[in-house]
Amino acid sequence: MDKNPIGELMQNTMENVKNILKVDTVVGDPIYTPDGITLVPISRISVGFGGGGVEFSSKKEGERRPYGGGNATGVKIDPIGFLIIKDGCVRMVNVNPPANNTVDRVIDLVPQVLDRVEAFIDSQKDK
Repeated sequence: MDKNPIGELMQNTMENVKNILKVDTVVGDPIYTPDGITLVPISRISVGFGGGGVEFSSKKEGERRPYGGGNATGVKIDPIGFLIIKDGCVRMVNVNPPANNTVDRVIDLVPQVLDRVEAFIDSQKDK
């Protein structure tokens, strides 16, 4: 049985993606300021990958069948914030803008509301 070319094609693509997606891409190189503050950039990475192929039929028996295939990869890198290290204290500063409309604000508040509802239910169970 002949080796399927799609496997080799996908393997080569994944090797190239691995070269892009290193820890240094998510957690950047530290930036040192003259006043003793260290800034460490933090990013979010999203990756999409797909591929496919087909072997066409051959007119002659025993002849190698033609193959057609391809793949695509998309990589998106979004800066999300900085770790600020000063005098042994670490804090995170987000660079994402705050919610700018009502729907975004409601979505941002959902986890806090769920925590409060859960705490209320737990307090009612204790009584």
